[in-house]
Amino acid sequence: MFSFFKNTSETEKLEKEYKKLLNEAYILSKTNRTKSDEKTYEAEQIAIKIKELKK
Repeated sequence: MFSFFKNTSETEKLEKEYKKLLNEAYILSKTNRTKSDEKTYEAEQIAIKIKELKK
């Protein structure tokens, strides 16, 4: 109900950003493959950060 009181962890923020970037990469893959690859690369960098935080 009051989700604005809930504090999000750094991992949750990164996971949200990761999903957003993958979605953008998917959309771009239909029109611009180069930009899609860039978004995928950014998402993979965030995935590495998530793995480091979960250790």
